[in-house]
Amino acid sequence: MKLLISPLQRMIMGLLPPWGPVGINPIKSAALNAHQFLLRQNFSGKPGLVTAIDLVNYWQEVFEANRIPEAQESSEYIVSYVLGAKTFHSLSASSISTPLTAEQQEQVQQLSAKRLQRMPVQYVLGEWDFQDLTLKMRPPVFIPRPETESQVIAVDKEVAAVNLTRENAQRFQLQHRLRLFHHDVSSSSREELLPWGPVDIIVSNPPYVFHEDMAHLAAEILRYENLDALDGGNDGMRVIKRILELAPCILKNYGSVFLEVDPRHPEMVENWLQSRPDLFLSLCATHKDFCGKPRFLHIQKTYSR
Repeated sequence: MKLLISPLQRMIMGLLPPWGPVGINPIKSAALNAHQFLLRQNFSGKPGLVTAIDLVNYWQEVFEANRIPEAQESSEYIVSYVLGAKTFHSLSASSISTPLTAEQQEQVQQLSAKRLQRMPVQYVLGEWDFQDLTLKMRPPVFIPRPETESQVIAVDKEVAAVNLTRENAQRFQLQHRLRLFHHDVSSSSREELLPWGPVDIIVSNPPYVFHEDMAHLAAEILRYENLDALDGGNDGMRVIKRILELAPCILKNYGSVFLEVDPRHPEMVENWLQSRPDLFLSLCATHKDFCGKPRFLHIQKTYSR
């Protein structure tokens, strides 16, 4: 069987660079998969023609060979993005069957190369949907995920997070409805926070990962996201405790604190609050995430003199 010489084949044979260890050498794996893939595929029956389906199938195999998580979804998102769509399923039949231009194939290759480095797809594409908005994404700013989405973004100690939040607020003309503070709450004093109050609600996604668990996080997180925003100390409660210590000084009576935590934290937080009656805070509800794990705490200020 004679192999067809296509832009995809030339791309595979000459453009994949040797990145760091990901379990399998990307060049060797890509070349092997390319050979096997080209033997099986007809590429629309015409030399030089590569469709969206061809590229999705090929890059899925490369990602799988290099142990990249969500290989199919990654390849579909990248190809769809290059073709101007949100998802592969939203592409029209003609878009799926029409051969990509050389420029489009090159763009798919460049984005897929980033994914081979375990860069999260959200960073690869540079944008991601958050509820009804399409937000810009840049590492190391946290990626909005469906199980942790919130409508409140106000304070962060990282300049990059504050600047990107400001960009997204201006993008959707929400800057006049949002107050942004570049501030490290974990090192704040009560006096520093008093001018912010009184407020009805505090929403926080603090660092809560147990320090011993940090080494087991996915490569996409370890390599690209801000680890200081994840590490919660030995018990994961270093910043959680500080937030709860400061909350009463700016909360209105019967105001609420909403925290995202580790599934092991609800009982730990409740016990700690019971040991601190001076805070006038009580855990009134625990909510589960989409996976059924207890991840969200509703804490209420009951009284303050």
